[in-house]
Amino acid sequence: MTIFVDMDEVIADTYMAHIDWYNRDLQQCLTLEECMGKEVWQSIPEEHVDYLRDQTNQDGFFRELAVIPDSQEVLRALHEKHDVYIASAAMQFKNSLREKADWLDEHFPFIPWQNRILCGHKHILKGDILIDDRAYNLEAFDGRGIQFTSPHNIHTSGFERVTSWKEIGEKLL
Repeated sequence: MTIFVDMDEVIADTYMAHIDWYNRDLQQCLTLEECMGKEVWQSIPEEHVDYLRDQTNQDGFFRELAVIPDSQEVLRALHEKHDVYIASAAMQFKNSLREKADWLDEHFPFIPWQNRILCGHKHILKGDILIDDRAYNLEAFDGRGIQFTSPHNIHTSGFERVTSWKEIGEKLL
């Protein structure tokens, strides 16, 4: 099988990074629970939205992301059995391409650079499975779409859903 795996909110925890940076830099106390079912920017005062949206252009934002639990082990096992590609929209923010490549080198070195698609639109992907948190990416994919649960998508329906990498392992290994 050919399996495409998104980065943000699937193997890299950008959601919690937004909350952590917001709380640190603006001395706030936003919690994950307050954000459930929404984007982080929808959970903060209007006067802070520009700050939050600019976080992704700051040096280190994508480089310092936490790894989603169990993703390394399950992806390694999937990589040994299938053609696994990381497919991430890395062109949207000025530092993300370099930082995402460096992050992958550190945390997923078993996925070679030839299997990393750092792109814009994902509708160009042709394969068997796409694991992504965003409904619009799954809708445009001509294959089996698996939605990885993230705080922002808990109310989204219409896709096969997983809540952990262990669950992905049970389905695909």
